[in-house]
Amino acid sequence: MSLIDTLPKPEKSGAVLDFAAILKLLPHRYPFLLVDKVLSFETGTPNKIICQKNVTFNEPFFSGHFPSEPVMPGVLQVEAMAQAGCIMMYLCHDENEGKRPAFMGVDACRFRKPVRPGDVLVIECEEEKYRRGIGTMKATVKVNGELVAEATLMAMMV
Repeated sequence: MSLIDTLPKPEKSGAVLDFAAILKLLPHRYPFLLVDKVLSFETGTPNKIICQKNVTFNEPFFSGHFPSEPVMPGVLQVEAMAQAGCIMMYLCHDENEGKRPAFMGVDACRFRKPVRPGDVLVIECEEEKYRRGIGTMKATVKVNGELVAEATLMAMMV
């Protein structure tokens, strides 16, 4: 039985995994859980995942970033990409069951457009390399099909 078979099934259509299943995979909780659902994932060469984050005006960071012109901080976009990548590492590598993700690094990070309240982030990660619990992945964040952020990330399962 694989890890995916043990997770709760989504209550809503359009998701492979919903927030209830994500809570079983990631140690993050409100206000730091930045992935709402997994739209799709593929195992193979390379492993891939597509996740979604709904950005609302009620997000706690908008009260200070910036009150008159709310913008989602870039570091939280990077964190959303890292969380999506760690979900992919759980789903595509059975040896990671019961382990916890540790973010190791970020390279070639670029922010292309601001993310504002009401935006729906589509986070895509593709595994570049995986060896002994350490994964490197390319990740992007898009809003309405337009690239808003991208990075190469590294994480370890401990």
